[in-house]
Amino acid sequence: MLDSLRKAAGTWVAKLLLLLLVLSFAVWGISGQMTGGLGSTTVVAAGDTEVSAMDYRLAYDRQISLMSQRFGSRITREQASALGIDAQVLSQLVAGAVLDEQARKMGLGLSKDRIAALTAEDPAFRGPSGQFDRNQFEFVLSQVGMRPEDYLKNREQVAIRQQIVEAVSDGMSVPDTFLRAVALYQGEDRTVEFLALPPSLVQPIEEPSKEALSAWFEENKARYEAPEYRKIVYVKLEPDDIADPAAITDEQVREDYESRQSAYTTPERREIEQLVFATTEAAQQAHERISAGASFEEIVASEGKSMDDVKLGRIEKSRVGDPAVAEVAFDLQKNAVSGVVDGAFGPLILRVTDIVAESMEPLPQVADQIRNELALAEASRVLLDVHDRYEDARAAGETIEEAAGRLGLEAVAVDAVDRSGQTPDGTVLNDLPESAQLLKEAFETEADIENPAINIGSSGFLFYEVKDVTPRRERALDEVRDRVVADWTSAEIASRLSAKAREIEKQIADGTSLDTIAAELSLEKQIKRGVRRGVDDPELGSAGVTAVFGVGQGDSGVVPGPTGDNQIVFMVAEVFEPAGASAESVPPEGRTEYQSGMADDLLDQLVARLQGEYAVTVNRNAMQQALSF
Repeated sequence: MLDSLRKAAGTWVAKLLLLLLVLSFAVWGISGQMTGGLGSTTVVAAGDTEVSAMDYRLAYDRQISLMSQRFGSRITREQASALGIDAQVLSQLVAGAVLDEQARKMGLGLSKDRIAALTAEDPAFRGPSGQFDRNQFEFVLSQVGMRPEDYLKNREQVAIRQQIVEAVSDGMSVPDTFLRAVALYQGEDRTVEFLALPPSLVQPIEEPSKEALSAWFEENKARYEAPEYRKIVYVKLEPDDIADPAAITDEQVREDYESRQSAYTTPERREIEQLVFATTEAAQQAHERISAGASFEEIVASEGKSMDDVKLGRIEKSRVGDPAVAEVAFDLQKNAVSGVVDGAFGPLILRVTDIVAESMEPLPQVADQIRNELALAEASRVLLDVHDRYEDARAAGETIEEAAGRLGLEAVAVDAVDRSGQTPDGTVLNDLPESAQLLKEAFETEADIENPAINIGSSGFLFYEVKDVTPRRERALDEVRDRVVADWTSAEIASRLSAKAREIEKQIADGTSLDTIAAELSLEKQIKRGVRRGVDDPELGSAGVTAVFGVGQGDSGVVPGPTGDNQIVFMVAEVFEPAGASAESVPPEGRTEYQSGMADDLLDQLVARLQGEYAVTVNRNAMQQALSF
């Protein structure tokens, strides 16, 4: 709370934006500045300072908005109550009220010139020139329904409150002794000896008695309930579902093929090698050497390059980045070397080592592909018409199966499925179209009614209907006996293993060494050195590391293993302080955090003392009245 209070008195003054200033009416109990709506009913009084019902409601609504943003959805009044928002807001208002009362008692204030200067500094009121603009000032205030005099009074009270906060916390520094203790705490590492107790240590587990199994089942009966199942019939309508390749004629296929021959043509590709030189003279000399009998490979080597350095790869003409290179390379014969080319990156010579001629897929080879594509295109064109004809058939009284059959669509029946997509035998239906939304909608509707279609992307629809509902029910033990036995056995293993671990821990406390215990149990004692706070160790787990730092040197403990099926019994063998730990070894951001925390602690104490000096009264009825509007 006091961290927010500090920000209210400091950050708001330093970087005041009008919206935050308006909200400060609500959050920090500035009384008597806003009237109307809920009237003048007082929610909080501290001495002569009062917080109105309107102030409380504004603070409450703001906190609701902040929490809703954090959760990603608007929270309800009931959820807010469960989160304690009403109590948080009240605490904030009381803190603000006692500070305002203290300021009043001390006679703190600001001159009109200082208030005017603070207002002029507010970026919300700057005009096009970057300076304070009276018209902008009045326009912004009118947008939020605030009078200029209300703004100025509020501005004054926020600045006055800052004077009290700064008097308490400004200039505070964290003692070096504290910072050194922090450095020692954060840098400490430990050596841990431990045994990982496997489940086999307490196995085999005997079959449970009838009484034990029945008792376990009764205690955990909710775990074995049969969920609600629903029978769903759905009809999917996408282009694929109504496409009819047989309706596409050979003539249509031929015409499409001829109009899009480039789509079935693979252009000529060439294996190109490119050697770039520093100067035209060097390139010309290299070309002359090749003409005199030197190989291209020799020239590449003489330039200090490998053959991999000069390969462009097998590419088509349009993909060659340099037009000059493309023209020359695609005019060369195989294995021929070009003359000097003025390339984009300098003079160069080229060689083409392989040529793959242009090719075109024949019509018979791609006819089926074209036929399917044309059928899909036609299906997409008439999809909405099919949708409307389906809706008309349902409106005329036809069942979902009849309407689907009329249009050549398939009505798929799922006899029983629960909310998670599982059937009674445990099979997960992974092939349900739009599974998440279909199941959500199907379990929110009623049986035997027509429901709005679910959109499938931008080009499809999913019609569905719930045909039957099997209510949730308790299962008898005989129906789930195998599951119950397995669960009982797992729980019994965990319980016995935990008891065994506690027994071993007691042996260690009584003086038995881990080595002796490990030998008796045919287990390997493990040693982990350099364990630091806050890490998620693969053998100990994060909970294990926390437990290790929860005891002293020579002490032991028990913690579940990170795999979840074993227990770890450990002993802290050694504790090492970090070398050179000092106040200077704490990073600047850490110092700032501790300084802020100490300042907040002082502010907490100040507010607590002020609450004792000034009689604070709370009108719960006024609070409820404020929230009823």
